[in-house]
Amino acid sequence: MRPLNYRNTTIMVTGASSGIGLAYAHALAARGADLILVARSEDKLNNLARELAHRHDIRAVALAADLTVAGAAGGVLARAGALGLTPDILINNAGFATHGHFEQLPLERQLDEIALNCRAVVELSHAALPAMLAKGEGAIINVASTAALQPLPYMAIYGATKAFALSFSEALWQEYRARGVRVLAVCPGATDTAFFDVVGAAEAGVGTRMAAETVVEVSLRALDRGRSHVVPGGANRMLGWLPRLLPRQTILRIVANMLRPRQPAGTAKASRYP
Repeated sequence: MRPLNYRNTTIMVTGASSGIGLAYAHALAARGADLILVARSEDKLNNLARELAHRHDIRAVALAADLTVAGAAGGVLARAGALGLTPDILINNAGFATHGHFEQLPLERQLDEIALNCRAVVELSHAALPAMLAKGEGAIINVASTAALQPLPYMAIYGATKAFALSFSEALWQEYRARGVRVLAVCPGATDTAFFDVVGAAEAGVGTRMAAETVVEVSLRALDRGRSHVVPGGANRMLGWLPRLLPRQTILRIVANMLRPRQPAGTAKASRYP
């Protein structure tokens, strides 16, 4: 596959106000792409849009939205369309995690986690694909996680949602690659963002944290090559192979020992997302 030319394309990035989403916004603006920036943090988004537009002479639009709400994803695309913007590339990055004993975590927060990490990805992809297919080109990047590669005791919902994102992405990769649309699942390990601080549990991050900018660069190279998924970092790729080599119950015991909550029972925490 030929490398993508981002200049004069329009790219929607969800969760754009911090972390990996923020790194995508900076990297793609530097490549000359116009941006639709989506997150809940309206002030941060507006400041970011002004900064990127001024620095790179691009169009950057901030659309604040809570994508946990049913129908919000379609609403964001409709608002973008009203501004004359249709995404050539969609980056589904917004997400959050909960950590702790499943029964202690608020059910509503875990359902929001599923809504953002899964339903919003499906809604945005379903709404954005027709325009891409009509043009015969486009791309979707879904930010999954190494959490997708094995179940996560004490982060059961997060691991399951990221496994969904990986499976969903690879299925779409096969469906649409002959029709000009690239689909990529990115499976980063621990990344140097506020994610784990927000989760409120250092044990939720395993291994050395990679820079968000590195994750973005690795993913964009993989997209250029037409890959279905990429796991940034050699150590993360090696860890990803372990579930194929060891019995699943052994893997579950290892992961449980890594992620077991250190705080007293009854104090499980749920993160918030940008």
